[in-house]
Amino acid sequence: MITEEILEEIPEETESPELEPEEVLDEEILEEPEEISEEDSLITELRKELEQIYKELGECRDAHLRILAEYDNFRKRSQKEKENIYQVALADTLAGFLPVIDNFERALQQECADENYKKGFEMINSQFLILLENKGVKEIDALGKPFDPEFHNAVMKTEDENLGENIVAEVFQKGYTLGERVIRHSMVKVAN
Repeated sequence: MITEEILEEIPEETESPELEPEEVLDEEILEEPEEISEEDSLITELRKELEQIYKELGECRDAHLRILAEYDNFRKRSQKEKENIYQVALADTLAGFLPVIDNFERALQQECADENYKKGFEMINSQFLILLENKGVKEIDALGKPFDPEFHNAVMKTEDENLGENIVAEVFQKGYTLGERVIRHSMVKVAN
């Protein structure tokens, strides 16, 4: 219906002015650059906007990747801290048992008239040592070894021609490690 109304309004014959071919060319030449320049400016503006959008997208992508990397680092650091806290707590707890083991070893060195009583102490001491071993605690082997300040605490020095320089001559108190961590240093006497 609308198209029929529009068609009715258009006169059947329209008179067009007669133009010389040169005038037609001149008009076409003059009109096309205006249209092209409008299109070009529009395309140029769109390109600039698109470049800006790509730039912002790249910045957002970089920021997103940085945030992902930071989160991954945070997650790994948190996991290591949790593991470290467990190891520190375990080492502190097990270190509390070491004086008990020392006292059991001293008790076992004493003379005892009742063999069953002594055997009971030996069994308790053995259970403590098995418990420590299962948790990863190891005794520091010090006697006859070169003095190492990371594992040994020298409390005395002696002259002994049979031993070399800085060799552990006697162990006063056993030292223990938990993995790579020293729970307690060995108290030793160092020769020469």
